[in-house]
Amino acid sequence: MKKYLLSAAVLGAFSSTFAQGTLSGDIMSNVNFFENDPKYIEANNPLYERYKTGGEGWLSLRYNQNGFTGFLRVDAFQNSNLKYLTSPMTTFGVGAFSLSKDIQDLSVTAGYIYDQIGSGILFRSYEDRGLLIDNALVGISMKYRINDHIFVKGMAGQQKDNNLVNKFYAPIFKSFTIEGDFSAGEVHLTPGAATLNRTLDQNSMDEVAATINASPLEDRFVPKYNMYAFTAYNNLTYQNLSWYVEGAYKSTEAISVNGKLQNHDGSTLYSTLGWARKGIAVNGAVKRTENFVMRTSPSLTLLNGMVNWQPVVAIIRPHRLLARYSPASQDLSEMAYRGDVLLAPNDDYNINLNYTHTNKLNGEKLYREIFGDFEYRGFKRWILGGGIQYLEYNLGAYRTEFFVQPMMFSVTPFVEATYRIDDKHAIRTEWEYQDTKQDLGSWLFGLVEFTVAPRWSFALSDMYNIKPTDGREKLHYYNVFAAYTKGPHRFSLAYVKQVAGINCTGGVCRYEPAFSGVRAMITSSF
Repeated sequence: MKKYLLSAAVLGAFSSTFAQGTLSGDIMSNVNFFENDPKYIEANNPLYERYKTGGEGWLSLRYNQNGFTGFLRVDAFQNSNLKYLTSPMTTFGVGAFSLSKDIQDLSVTAGYIYDQIGSGILFRSYEDRGLLIDNALVGISMKYRINDHIFVKGMAGQQKDNNLVNKFYAPIFKSFTIEGDFSAGEVHLTPGAATLNRTLDQNSMDEVAATINASPLEDRFVPKYNMYAFTAYNNLTYQNLSWYVEGAYKSTEAISVNGKLQNHDGSTLYSTLGWARKGIAVNGAVKRTENFVMRTSPSLTLLNGMVNWQPVVAIIRPHRLLARYSPASQDLSEMAYRGDVLLAPNDDYNINLNYTHTNKLNGEKLYREIFGDFEYRGFKRWILGGGIQYLEYNLGAYRTEFFVQPMMFSVTPFVEATYRIDDKHAIRTEWEYQDTKQDLGSWLFGLVEFTVAPRWSFALSDMYNIKPTDGREKLHYYNVFAAYTKGPHRFSLAYVKQVAGINCTGGVCRYEPAFSGVRAMITSSF
């Protein structure tokens, strides 16, 4: 009873001050109805065989007044399949909260901190609900603006255990950053430098030491409690030219290499260069990575304990079949290049050409892409587009399954067309064909979408395994979708047959299991 009275008192205190500040927020809720179809879902999955339904929800509140910001997010998971893929997760509680205050040139934040250093190579804490990533730094951050051109920032805390309520990894992180903003004529520079330290707790060190002691004598080494990392970066713009460069180094520590702990330092060099004028834009990117693994503990893998985010040099394609083979950054060994040319001679059409080349440092092929597409808008009511992709993709490196033939080769042409019936009604269609003899074989994808602005959207699609490999059955993966939007509210309902594969958002890729059933979603903001 005392707990409820205290909660009521706190809410009453906040409500009495709402008239003086601003309160905003958002809500998101997903519900899954699992259909146990043996053609699409493997046996012994409790979500489909026993529980039948599951979902998750998030409610966020933000209050601002006189330089003060209070943030609170409540997370709810009931038989959710987002984290463990084939087994349910159920939990409820405060997923994140923070209190921030601006005191003249000083900004202080305590609680769950979402921030990054530079491009994120050294440190990035963020939330992505679609991929179920939430690796907030739980601690304190202080930012001080020395003058109009220079500010410094320090952070310290523990990292949240990905999307588990009120659970944190024990190691401690500390960082210090200095950034600037300078102009000299037409040249604009935004340099920065930062250092980060991670200190292992005793339990994490004991796990690392036990793993090392179980290795052959010649592979053993003395692990360290502290890891130090450094980065320097700068973005330069001059007229039509933009150049970003960042280099990072981390001290020697235990890292996981092919399931074994080894003692290595690490480094990353990343740069992008772009030039544009009317009708043409040219962009390039390069990244070299060697043993730059940044986690809360050397014993963690996959998306667990992620501290940083390695930029992806390749372009993540939105097309359904092309997105199946999106390349994730390789922390241990990667040498990647990309070049793009965009041609837009007039307002009626544009052409985009792209080449991406990625190897391991030892020369092993990881990824090749030759891509081109176009869009034509010269008709009164039609927008036409299309393109083609040639792809070489190392399944053994980018996927966790074992592949006898790790390299996949595919050619994927696609076409798109949008017909604007009037100012409110439009029909869009998309067709793709992916020809490959590896993995699950060739696919045909078709989509038709009808929109009634600004309220309604309907879509029907089919992803058909037209030439499966290894004697698999030809299967249709249907998706029937409807959405309704009214003001800040959006409601959607879909019947989904989904093949297992890679899903990428914001450069982070995650393997998703097969799905069969109904998905409902509600989002709203205020």
